[in-house]
Amino acid sequence: MNKFLLVLFISSLVGCSSGISDLAKQGRWQELGFRDGNKGLNQRTPSRLSDWGEESSQSVDYSSYEEGYLNGITEYCNPNYAYQIGLSGQSYNGVCQNTEDSQQFRMEWHRGWSDYNLGDAGH
Repeated sequence: MNKFLLVLFISSLVGCSSGISDLAKQGRWQELGFRDGNKGLNQRTPSRLSDWGEESSQSVDYSSYEEGYLNGITEYCNPNYAYQIGLSGQSYNGVCQNTEDSQQFRMEWHRGWSDYNLGDAGH
């Protein structure tokens, strides 16, 4: 599984040209889930993925999407990066609330979010 995360991380750095719909068309559900989770997005519903599957004639593998999403959330919800996420102005959708470090993540994100908003007020 660590090898999978390394491959996804490298592919996200190198191969960012693949869009969400491209991943769905190619049936790369696990990578799509990982990207959603890693960006702190809410998990997509099976019906939303089915819409993409129908457009591309791909059968949806929701369990692969879900596995990828959970791996992405694990990386996103790292409290060591939460301040930077908030400082960048990215809103928080509450996706970390069921993780072990959820309270620390939220506090660090809020600290960064506050600093981001103070910076905006000074402009």
